Amino acid sequence: MKRTLLLASAAMGLLCATATPALAGTTADLLKRLHEKRILSDEEYQELLKNESAEAASAPAAPPVTPDASGGGRTVRMTDSGVGFEMGDVTLKFSGSVNGFYVHDNGEAPSATNSVVGGVATVGGKSSAIRNGLLPGFLKVEVMTRQGGWDVGAHFGMYPGINSVNYAAGGGANSPGNPRGLQTAGIDFRQTYLTFGRSGFGEVKIGRDIGLFASEQILNDITLLSSGTPAGNVAPSNTTLGRIGVGYIYTDFQPQITYTTPSFSGFTASLGIFEPLSSLTGPDEANKEPGFQGKLVYDGKFGGVGTRLWAAGIRQKHNVIAGPDYTSWGWDAGAKVTVGPLTLVGTYYDASGLGTTALNLFDTDGLGNKRDSHGFYLQGLATFGKVSVGGSYGESSLDYANAADALANPTLVDKNSSWVGQLRYGLTSWVTLLSEYVHTKSEAHNGNQASSDAVAAGAILFF
Repeated sequence: MKRTLLLASAAMGLLCATATPALAGTTADLLKRLHEKRILSDEEYQELLKNESAEAASAPAAPPVTPDASGGGRTVRMTDSGVGFEMGDVTLKFSGSVNGFYVHDNGEAPSATNSVVGGVATVGGKSSAIRNGLLPGFLKVEVMTRQGGWDVGAHFGMYPGINSVNYAAGGGANSPGNPRGLQTAGIDFRQTYLTFGRSGFGEVKIGRDIGLFASEQILNDITLLSSGTPAGNVAPSNTTLGRIGVGYIYTDFQPQITYTTPSFSGFTASLGIFEPLSSLTGPDEANKEPGFQGKLVYDGKFGGVGTRLWAAGIRQKHNVIAGPDYTSWGWDAGAKVTVGPLTLVGTYYDASGLGTTALNLFDTDGLGNKRDSHGFYLQGLATFGKVSVGGSYGESSLDYANAADALANPTLVDKNSSWVGQLRYGLTSWVTLLSEYVHTKSEAHNGNQASSDAVAAGAILFF
């Protein structure tokens, strides 16, 4: 009995030595560990456990929780997902990503026959870089709550790269790279938007976020997590191209007011008005009307086959200062099908006056005469445990506006295309290791062509 009391005193002393009161079950857990280690006999363990239960039953109840300004209790708990916490009815969540890759790009030496205006294949020989892939790093901060029956939220997304940029070259945080000492990386503040919605109503988004047109194409692209076509590997900026310009036009992050419906049997629709974008290469504009974008998505299963189908569109009128006005438009559609370990994706787009690679790049002949464009990619990814093997092929084509355009711009890009092979390994739930091979080819309307080969290896982390 004396030994039992000594052990009990030691156990209780250990608990009291902590700076905060013991939580429910702490004493029982400690006694169980002492019993498992044979420090306590069966009889001693049962006796002490009985005493601990009696003390817990006679302990005073916890004081009531004082409500905070949000209307909930002044309690803090971890969020169910992501990194963050809930305080009353307010949720603060942090999510983000970091990546880096070694990229070796092998392009052709410059010549008169491989000059392609708007081409994305590398011309200029070999280069190596440590750089971001298609994604820069990002940190997203979200504050969400429920007020008056509405789910509301504020969302901020910062996207820093690991490479130094040359702000003087134009392009902001995504300017061409500046691989010199005493330089800094750029922070692309892509997302600043608010949301409000509720069950049966849907959701309204106001601010800067990813567009609707071509968003599904990039979000389902396997090169989103890796490198794809490097572009600018000698002096890398925040991102590579991935499959941008070799399968789809970049959706971009744009100021918008967008409404998304609730899900109706797997269908959701989004419609938004957007800040009008001026041409990057055409005549000067003073646009007076907003742009419009919309998207329809279906998510469902047919038997054991997971299916995601989508169609999206874009339209904007361009008011040219010295020349005729024109209206640009485009649409894209695609499907993602998952059967067992295999996921297949197929997408297509068609556009007029939108250009290629980026929105409104090479969109007209410089006088406001529209150029048509179209493209697609096909992709497969097979996953076996922690290992995934994928591949894809895609191309983007750009047509002349007219015969005069053909005479004036003989080396304008006709088609950019690429093959991608990728290997992934899920090191942890956060970290994925990736390696990739990419063959890119650019062809001009006059027959000029260039090709390059790149290999990449690195890792990406999401939390």
